[in-house]
Amino acid sequence: MGADAVVVGSGPNGLVAAVMLARAGCEVLLLEAADGFGGALRSGELTLPGRVHDLGATVMAMALASPAFRGLGLKGVEFAHPPVAAAHPLDDRPAVLVHRDAGHTAEGLGRDGAVWLATAGAAARAGFPLVDLLLKPLGPWRASPRAFAQAARFGAAAALPATTFARRALRTVEGRALIAGLAAHSMLDLRSPLTTGYGLMLGALAHLVGWPLVRGGSQVLADALVAELRSLGGQAVTGHRVRRLAELDAPIVVLDVTPRQLLAMADWPSGYRRGLERYRYGPGVFKLDWALDGPVPWRDPAVAGAGTVHLGGTLEEIVLSEAETTAGRHSPRPYVLLVQPYAADPERGGHTLWAYCHVPNGSPVDMTDAVETQIERYAPGFRDRVLARHAMGPAELEAANPNLVGGDIGGGLTSLGQFVRRPVWSPAPWRTPLPGVFLCSSSTPPGPGAHGVGGWQAARLALRSR
Repeated sequence: MGADAVVVGSGPNGLVAAVMLARAGCEVLLLEAADGFGGALRSGELTLPGRVHDLGATVMAMALASPAFRGLGLKGVEFAHPPVAAAHPLDDRPAVLVHRDAGHTAEGLGRDGAVWLATAGAAARAGFPLVDLLLKPLGPWRASPRAFAQAARFGAAAALPATTFARRALRTVEGRALIAGLAAHSMLDLRSPLTTGYGLMLGALAHLVGWPLVRGGSQVLADALVAELRSLGGQAVTGHRVRRLAELDAPIVVLDVTPRQLLAMADWPSGYRRGLERYRYGPGVFKLDWALDGPVPWRDPAVAGAGTVHLGGTLEEIVLSEAETTAGRHSPRPYVLLVQPYAADPERGGHTLWAYCHVPNGSPVDMTDAVETQIERYAPGFRDRVLARHAMGPAELEAANPNLVGGDIGGGLTSLGQFVRRPVWSPAPWRTPLPGVFLCSSSTPPGPGAHGVGGWQAARLALRSR
């Protein structure tokens, strides 16, 4: 199996690494254990024939904003934007809407509009220089003093727990609910540091690049990356599981795996092994996909135009739900992250829908009723629209993709301690102690998301070592 470089795993990071290495002139072999490429970018018919569902990532704000993807210039990938980036329904008042335009969003927040413009709006105005700094927490940095100053201002608020920011800076039910729904993407207790940063970053991306979908399904993006690799002379093989590094014969090996798999692949030096063993995984998710006979019957019609919908009610409700999950319990009224792809891309065979709630890592509990009850809360009659459903708990998710340990879709807990100590503390955590072996998964900085930056960093270091 001779090659200049072998990349193991074809998630967004592995694919970006493979293409970068091939563009630099390496003979690249990409190996994927599953029967298809893409990892978190895979799509398939989960419910009814002809219905295209994304098995993992659907909303591609990170891909559009990422310096890794921006530098690839892929062809044949079209991004479709919903009329509204995100919506947060409330029981007794109109839904909070995140528009592409920051000013329009601020208008809907009333007294909290000025705070939104000064935080998420300011980050969006700072543009890609700020995004590049935030997605490369350990460098390399090529930015102006102005960009560093903007990053420092953003970081002052971003470091706060979402609960602290919401209660100190925001005055309205709507503003506090909005930051809670955005911050809950972190899968952390919202009383934890950095949760404000996750929320504000996502809000800023909605204004900077939008929250689009890939037309035809996320698989289109994965297939375009594989096609680019092959056009450069690289090979891509599915159905090949790598268990030990000794199986590979290449001066460069890039691994799109998490610490659990990495531990089993080689006899690591004791210090590095202990670091990998200490690595912590976060909560899992319980994911549902539906085929519907029409759009979701939202009580507030404005929600129909949103690609992403956050369900969970007020700040206080979402804080309680996420705290329950962190404590190892199942919330009876979970925070639900829902995506209605048909709002942006009708070319998926009909009205498809997916949603997940957070659950303790490895949970065996069926959360179907709890999730659908939350949807019915804001869309009475939803269940009457369901033609077919497909459920995947943590065990099923990990069986489909071993990187989703215990159903953790983020590659590990996104806590303050693991923000840069990911998976171990190092100025270059993408480099392992074994010469020529690099790690590129979401278990490396900057963490989860379909941004490919872990692959970009690993490929950069691999090319320097060559």
